[in-house]
Amino acid sequence: MLRPATRRQFLRTAIWSAGILGLSEGRFAKAAPTAQIHELRVISHQSFFYHGWPTLARRRNGQLLLVYSGGREAHVCPFGRVELMRSNDRGESWTWPQVIMDSPIDDRDAGVLETSKGTILVTTFTSLAYTPMLEAQRKLAPGSPGSWPQEKLQKWVAAHERADEVGRQEVLDVWMCRSTDGGLTWSGRYRCMVNSPHGPFELVDGRLLYAGKELWRGQKRVGVCQSTDDGQTWEWLSEIPARPGDDPAQYHELHGVQTPEGRIVVQIRNHNKQNNNETLQCESDDGGKTWMQPHPIGVWGLPSHLLRLRDGRLLMTYGHRRPPFGNQARLSADGARTWSEAIIISGDGTNVDLGYPSTVELEDGTLLTVWYELMAGSPYAVLRQARWTLQA
Repeated sequence: MLRPATRRQFLRTAIWSAGILGLSEGRFAKAAPTAQIHELRVISHQSFFYHGWPTLARRRNGQLLLVYSGGREAHVCPFGRVELMRSNDRGESWTWPQVIMDSPIDDRDAGVLETSKGTILVTTFTSLAYTPMLEAQRKLAPGSPGSWPQEKLQKWVAAHERADEVGRQEVLDVWMCRSTDGGLTWSGRYRCMVNSPHGPFELVDGRLLYAGKELWRGQKRVGVCQSTDDGQTWEWLSEIPARPGDDPAQYHELHGVQTPEGRIVVQIRNHNKQNNNETLQCESDDGGKTWMQPHPIGVWGLPSHLLRLRDGRLLMTYGHRRPPFGNQARLSADGARTWSEAIIISGDGTNVDLGYPSTVELEDGTLLTVWYELMAGSPYAVLRQARWTLQA
């Protein structure tokens, strides 16, 4: 952790990564803009729960929506549920969490979007990744080395048995729910073909695109589906090609944005040996029907969230799970052809269990970024927020 004096200095000024990273096609990162961090704080209400994988969105009326996986005991557990907090004062304060989806198994990453029609869409995916841990504990004798306290084991078993095995398999999928009244009421959950942490994005022609991965069903493709009815139904649009030598199964957690020129940009979390733990990028010039091959952009860190600023520039924010542990941003003024050097939004993390930042631009040009982070000395991850400005 930073010493108090160092932290105050960090909050007054941005810290920049050293060196210039090479980009694909022989291009190099452009100089980073100046930035100032005005605020860095925890915004979780319930410190006795683990919070994970948030997405932040700004509605046209200025209200901020923040969704995440809450009610958790740990990074992997059977208790995850999708929660929503709101801010009506630009992130100065946040409402008490509202549970909007809670399946019988683990509900994880949560994305959110307000469409041009005012509909709010929230996404998540369900997981049974906790079951090997549970089954291993069930085989241990109480009090034996490595065994959990009986209270914890009983709690996990009770959560797991909210559905039988047939029911658990039925609910294992990628999900969406929608609200047409500003979030006062929500539809039931329905399937949406692909998943990615931050959910779909909207094009200027009104279509919604969801760049992601078929997790549990289908052909396990990586690509894009679209909705032409405000998110009510989804259809497959196109597959994103893999680079020669890459296994597309190692592409994860996509997010996209449309540039002012109409090009669609999608970034990908990559775990192939080539550019492992880097963000790859691909582009479409025909509305998402076909895609260029993914290519590196010189960014170590993932997954990314893409935002088009009001002045037309693009901002990507992403987690950085090596020193300095935290969250970084990069700016593009040429439609994602090149990206600036790294801007460190937070650099005081103590371990790799952090990230998934997303960012909104407030009415005065201030940027607000929210991520999750396991803080030193606590078993529970929190939601943290940075308020900052670009001064380019």
